[in-house]
Amino acid sequence: MSELEDMERLEKLEEQIQELREQSDDGAAIIVEGKRDRRALRELGITGPVKLGTQKALLELCEEVAREYNKVIVLTDWDENGDKLARLMAEFLNNAGATVDTDIRKRIKALVKKRIKDIESLNTHVFNLRAELNTLDSV
Repeated sequence: MSELEDMERLEKLEEQIQELREQSDDGAAIIVEGKRDRRALRELGITGPVKLGTQKALLELCEEVAREYNKVIVLTDWDENGDKLARLMAEFLNNAGATVDTDIRKRIKALVKKRIKDIESLNTHVFNLRAELNTLDSV
């Protein structure tokens, strides 16, 4: 990868993370698969509600989240299991009356595929890209 491509990728990734922060601050809930995913989002500055998608039955979780939040961002990993979970969650949440965003997940997936496969690695990936590019800038 060229430095320019990495710079563009990092910029676009930062935009997606900023979008997550803003929507989270505006009251949207984010559903992730596990505790390490939530920790990664916290380290990226996301302070709003982050729900764990694996703590109870999926339908029950989605109905509960839809009752509490109007907008929900599904942010599962981009492996086969994460894709399946995202589809099911979106369907259950929509049926329960929530507005569901899976687009941020798709955009992040497109920016990081082949490099990382899960949300829990996102913060490290972003920090490493920043450090790499800062090092290149100072050469």
